Parts: sequence; structure tokens; C-alpha cells
Amino acid sequence: MHELSVTQSLLELAQDHARGGQITDLYIVVGQLSSFIDDSVQFYWNVISEGTLAEGSTLHFNRKTAVMECRECQHQYQFNAEQFACPNCGSVQIQLISGDEFYLEAIEVVPMEQIPS
Repeated sequence: MHELSVTQSLLELAQDHARGGQITDLYIVVGQLSSFIDDSVQFYWNVISEGTLAEGSTLHFNRKTAVMECRECQHQYQFNAEQFACPNCGSVQIQLISGDEFYLEAIEVVPMEQIPS
């Protein structure tokens, strides 16, 4: 259900930056370890964008692989759920570098004067 509040925030952010133009596309970055589900965000988007400057716009999801870093040897590697330890030295002293993000990277807007009536 947290997808609803995040999707509402995406709509508000997009409308704030659209400056009255028609929003056509939104590009969203979603980390591999993020708890957000693309289909749920898309479902809520279709519902809450109706009647707004974003109605009919397309959401583009860019999934980012999680990257870990070993605190022992500073080796960075892609997260693998089957191997938690550092593949370089075997240490379990690791930290997440990226992969839990969820953010609006870009929007495409058509100025109202360019939209056919």
C-alpha cells in the first residue's frame, strides 16, 4: 500500500515541474532491493493521474542492480542473494552502496501551445 503514497508524491512532483504542460513520460529509477513494485505503482498511477496533466502518460521503470562494498577489502560487487559474503575475501562485513533507491529521474512535458486542440 505504500506504493499509493509514493505514486501520489510522483504525481505532485511531476505536476509542479510541468508548468502547465502535458506530461507525457516519467522516468523512474528503482533499486533492486527497493520494496516498490512496478505494477502497483503503474496501477495507482493510472487511477490518480486521471483528469490531471499527467493523464495518459507513460511510466518508464529503470531497475538498478544493488551494489555492495566489503568493509574489509573495499571490494565492490553486485548483490547476489545466494552469496551474502564478499566474493573477494569472504568477509560478511559488507554495506549497501546502491540498490534501494526509488526516485523520479526525468519527466517529458509538451507545452500546452504545442498540443493540438
